Amino acid sequence: MVLAIVDDLMFVSKIKAAASSLGVGLTVARSLDDALDKMRQSAPSLVILDLNGTRTDPLATVAAMKRDHALSTIPTIGFVSHVRTDVINAARDSGVDEILARSAFTERLAEILQRDDGSRS
Repeated sequence: MVLAIVDDLMFVSKIKAAASSLGVGLTVARSLDDALDKMRQSAPSLVILDLNGTRTDPLATVAAMKRDHALSTIPTIGFVSHVRTDVINAARDSGVDEILARSAFTERLAEILQRDDGSRS
């Protein structure tokens, strides 16, 4: 299962459509608390973060994950507007594993969702 922490409805739609067509389990969270609850209920194989998200507080989410031993090893990938170098640098500093421009994320979405077959034991 992949967890997407995204508040941009266009990206939620893209991710849901791609996951559905690939048969990949997907859960969407729209807040820090919701995301942490979902991760603790069932650890995802990957967490996707909209680094431009204002309501989801992606950097606080990653910080909380890194502090929690059970969540700290879950891979993270974030997408961001390529001109937001401040956000890109902050995401690197907070420990986001992979950071992509929004266009690159969209281009590689199928490959990203298929990593580890979207499942985690």
